[in-house]
Amino acid sequence: MKNESSKLNEISDDDILKLDNQLCFALYVSSREIIKKYKPLLDPLGLTYTGYITMLALWEKDDVTIKSLGKKLHLDSGTLTPLLKKLESNGLLVRERRSEDERNVYITLTDQGHALKKDSANVPRQLISSSSFDDESTIQLINLLHRYMTSNEK
Repeated sequence: MKNESSKLNEISDDDILKLDNQLCFALYVSSREIIKKYKPLLDPLGLTYTGYITMLALWEKDDVTIKSLGKKLHLDSGTLTPLLKKLESNGLLVRERRSEDERNVYITLTDQGHALKKDSANVPRQLISSSSFDDESTIQLINLLHRYMTSNEK
């Protein structure tokens, strides 16, 4: 890691401040482009991108609190609550307070929500096949981004 930071020190101030040399800009543009590619894949399922990642999280672990779901998705309750209301009105999940713990709202998938998982299985394959990366490069990129995400959680 020291070697990499010394390389950064060799870059001139003018070059390091170029837009194309900014990690934030590369991630921002890439994120927007990927989300754009998801739209035609998710429209037939009746999902937005944020709805899709919410369903992915719930397919991994169902019957969770809004707080734990928000933590997993890195979304605050102000963003998550309207999204969950929409998914609930579409019949994919149920939000409920329980008598044993009325402080928390629990999210549970409906049968329709569980069934959507099967219909969604090809979405990641279609997205990856639409990119210019081969499978190995895609896996490497995902692993690098996960390392970056977890390094910021410490």
